[in-house]
Amino acid sequence: MRTLRVGNCSGFYGDRFSAMREMLEGGELDYLTGDYLAELTMLILGRDRMKDTDLGYAKTFLKQVAENLALAKERGVRIVANAGGLNPQGLADAIRKVAAEQGVDVSVAHVEGDDLLARAGELGFGDALTANAYLGAFGIAEALTAGADIVVTGRVTDASVIVGPAIAEFGWGREDFDQLAGAVVAGHVIECGAQATGGNFSGFRDIDMSRPLGFPIAEISENGDLVITKHEGTGGAVTVDTVTAQLVYEIQDQKYLNPDVVVDLTSLALAQDGDDRVRISGVRGTAPPATTKVCLNAFGGFRNHVEFVVTGLDIEEKAAWVTAQIESALAANPPAEITWDLARTDHVDPTSQPAAAAILRCHVKDADMNKVGRTFSGAAVETALASYPGFTMTAPPGRGAPYGIYRAAYVPQAEVPHVVVHADGSRTEIAPPTVTADADNFWNPIHAEPADARGSSSKSGKEAALGRLVHARSGDKGGNANVGVWIPATHPRRADAYAWLAGFLTEDRIRELLPEAADLDIDVHPLPNLFGINVILHGLLGEGVASSTRFDPQAKALGEWLRARIVTIPEELLA
Repeated sequence: MRTLRVGNCSGFYGDRFSAMREMLEGGELDYLTGDYLAELTMLILGRDRMKDTDLGYAKTFLKQVAENLALAKERGVRIVANAGGLNPQGLADAIRKVAAEQGVDVSVAHVEGDDLLARAGELGFGDALTANAYLGAFGIAEALTAGADIVVTGRVTDASVIVGPAIAEFGWGREDFDQLAGAVVAGHVIECGAQATGGNFSGFRDIDMSRPLGFPIAEISENGDLVITKHEGTGGAVTVDTVTAQLVYEIQDQKYLNPDVVVDLTSLALAQDGDDRVRISGVRGTAPPATTKVCLNAFGGFRNHVEFVVTGLDIEEKAAWVTAQIESALAANPPAEITWDLARTDHVDPTSQPAAAAILRCHVKDADMNKVGRTFSGAAVETALASYPGFTMTAPPGRGAPYGIYRAAYVPQAEVPHVVVHADGSRTEIAPPTVTADADNFWNPIHAEPADARGSSSKSGKEAALGRLVHARSGDKGGNANVGVWIPATHPRRADAYAWLAGFLTEDRIRELLPEAADLDIDVHPLPNLFGINVILHGLLGEGVASSTRFDPQAKALGEWLRARIVTIPEELLA
């Protein structure tokens, strides 16, 4: 059975610059892919393009290609990335210019059609700075089949840059749902770079931290089965748990929606297949939704913040005093939103000054920059000699800065152009899927439990941090946060531990352990094949990461907070 070897060299705009060369030099690859886009990135690129209409793409990617173009050509590795952002044509033209200057003969194509900003009014989006639909992988596949060495896209789904090469290699059609689902899983695992090889992994003590973490590789088979691995000699590890950590990252429920297929996350099976090799098999897919998601970023106004350091005794009273002073100073012309957050980082009988200190954060927002600029800054600074004892700030407040608001919209896939522009300028339109499923079907939970996930435990318990039993990974999806929690693959009584976890981690328990979410809608989705649970906290991040005033605005550390909570766990499960 033929196998395609696809590597990744970027999980976000700003990832390790040297990764492209490391992946090209580290071993055999057929394709090298990169994910440069996120909801926040689209806002950043939108601001770039407002300053210069020739921009709007990931400039780092262009620099990486300039350094590695000849090497990729020599190695016979084709490159696919969504670094085109809001201007894939501009990026493709820039790559062609670099290739001509270097005398490297490569064919560069790009995929466009995702940018719906010009139709925002027609489609009912309202005011928007960016409006980009998530395209699937068939445009990428068409460009590769036509001979492109490099394909750059705008807003395709993160997994699509991996799925496209598999479609081109194996000739899969629109209704090869199981194979497409397997490739989407491959893409979901490797698109975040080193997160699949031990990055941001709660079991980090068990991986090789002596060297930079290697970037992941997916070996995709013609039937849709796959192996996740990395180049030999690189740091980190590829284990069932590092792969599970990425599988549960930023998902919604048991069905992973993509414009080309819907993946049943309860269908796949993971197994260690040797050192730094994890096999994923049995992935099942069904028809995709008739609609696709649109990422909308709009201008939200201006924001500013200040952090007061409150030290020693009477922390609450000191914080209350300065809060009253600032709000009184702003009362004549208050900002639209003022938020206070006191982080009790202080300790009893502190042996250092930092251990004696708490942080009081104040965030302000308004449509008028003046209200959050000099007026707010002056109120904070002018209080310095007239407030609580030990008054100090981590830094003086700056000028008000603009922020964005994220929203999601959904439009029929047939309403979104999907166009490949080949190296010679010719264009190929990609038809939308002809077989789709009713969106209502996607929200019916899957009830699936493998026989070996049923277990029992004694009634005796021991107080311990939840993280002594489970791993976790968390992240953002617009204004929502997700936390995936699972029993490690190495646990000697994994089935029993999962049975306990599934009964323990209820909506009410989540509200108890994460009081910040007490008033939010919470969904809890079992993932028995992963011996885990995915939790969705609706609205935890407000109107998206660009506007969030939360201490951890992208919820990246939410899972570690949950793991740190003390709970009562059956003693034999902690052995």
